Amino acid sequence: MNASHDGDTAAVLRALNEHWAIMRIAMFTSAVFLAWAPRLYFFYKNCIDSLLSHNISLIRNFAGSVFAAITYNFGPRTVTYPHRDFQNLPFGWCTITALGRFNHRRGGHLVLWDLKLVITFPPGSTVLIPSTIIRHSNVRIADGEVRYSITQYSAGGLFRWVEHGHQNETDFRDSLDEKGRMDEHAKQQARWLNGLSLFSTLAELSTL
Repeated sequence: MNASHDGDTAAVLRALNEHWAIMRIAMFTSAVFLAWAPRLYFFYKNCIDSLLSHNISLIRNFAGSVFAAITYNFGPRTVTYPHRDFQNLPFGWCTITALGRFNHRRGGHLVLWDLKLVITFPPGSTVLIPSTIIRHSNVRIADGEVRYSITQYSAGGLFRWVEHGHQNETDFRDSLDEKGRMDEHAKQQARWLNGLSLFSTLAELSTL
């Protein structure tokens, strides 16, 4: 909603984002994120808060959501092929909400290929998955049925921008001395483990 859309498209998206039902979905999914991955949630929150405080021209999609972006798939028979969302934060989660009118026992299932799971996914359901690392898709629905979806996520580049002092990769690296480059290399080597440390275990969640 900031720089990617204009004219009629921007007006339609603004109306959707301001609709009470969409706002409830957005806030619900963010609350689920907090409940199941609190450390990762605050990692997202700190990123978007930093972006907004550094650039006051940016407009947040939803006041109650830590996700920077939303995608509406209008269907009317939304189907995704097996894919990974490579531009999202590698260890991040995205939310998927299914909408429409279809028999969820016969179609619309969520498929997590790497885990060999096929999950019934009725209209009105929401799931959060690490969509960058898990290949996923959904099953077709029958003729005459309709399926839409809403996804929320944050691009990995936003986190890199904030971590680099609100500047691009080239400018950041040009600003480093030899020690700074060595420190950055060490940080990159540990990035994946640091990302995993933001996940929660069931044992941890049971004590909250």
